[in-house]
Amino acid sequence: MSEIEQTFPVRKKIPFSSWSPSIHYAQHQLLNTGALPARRIYDFELLYVYRGTAATTINGQRHLAQQGQLLFIPAGVLHQNEAVSEPSTHFLGIHFDFLNDIEVQKEDDIVVDQPSPAAEAFAVEPIWEPFPALSQQVVYTPPAACVQFMEQLTEEFAARPAGYELMCRSLMLHILVMLLRQSRLRYEDAPSQHHRKLLKLIAQMETEYALDWTNKYVAKQLGLSIDHAAKLFRELTGLPPHAYVQTIRHREARRLLRETDLSIERIGEQLGYAGIHYFSRLFKKYEGIAPTEYRKLSRVL
Repeated sequence: MSEIEQTFPVRKKIPFSSWSPSIHYAQHQLLNTGALPARRIYDFELLYVYRGTAATTINGQRHLAQQGQLLFIPAGVLHQNEAVSEPSTHFLGIHFDFLNDIEVQKEDDIVVDQPSPAAEAFAVEPIWEPFPALSQQVVYTPPAACVQFMEQLTEEFAARPAGYELMCRSLMLHILVMLLRQSRLRYEDAPSQHHRKLLKLIAQMETEYALDWTNKYVAKQLGLSIDHAAKLFRELTGLPPHAYVQTIRHREARRLLRETDLSIERIGEQLGYAGIHYFSRLFKKYEGIAPTEYRKLSRVL
């Protein structure tokens, strides 16, 4: 490992009260199969795989990310991203810093184009107990709520309404907390049996979101009381089971409205809703507009 690879990312102990992320880039990307040029970046990148398979190579190790996973790319570290799937891979990319400590005027400012840039030019990765550094892990499987926050952040950054900087900062903090909680669980010396079961159950929710995920059903799967199961679930995800699965359904509703021509009624059925009116009412509650309006707007944008 070279000296510069040992130097980056620059980590410092900084309390959460000082974390103030700024967003430098947030956009959907469709990349054809193949590897991009190796590079270093001044900030950090989250590269979420919407569809297909992606990879990044860091320090000679290739890390694969499947659909529904994201790659965490640290500042200053040489890496090479790759769209693995044929004919293309659909990404959502977010470039950010944790502390509003670097200035980016345009996209070209993100990529290092100097042979020996000063360490002070790179964004710092703050760490604070009880969480490990996010860069200790390359591949994450973000919960549905985290993906929804990334989508909202990308929409805010693209539209840039009044106050978008503050909204993006708030959403990024939500995203970071969710990833930190997941990272902590992974690096615990001995995760409990209940936590392992809970992670499997959450993975099942991601694909079988049409089931009736009540507190009672979750408790039965874990072999715990309803109150204890709900408490563990909230500790891990930040939401009760019914609210968590609702974020998955809403994420899938947005995707189906954008990417398919299925009727609103058929989409509601696939998501597990009893009727079109109930689905439409819930969608408007979360999104602020009706499903038909969202479909029209997404295709204009």
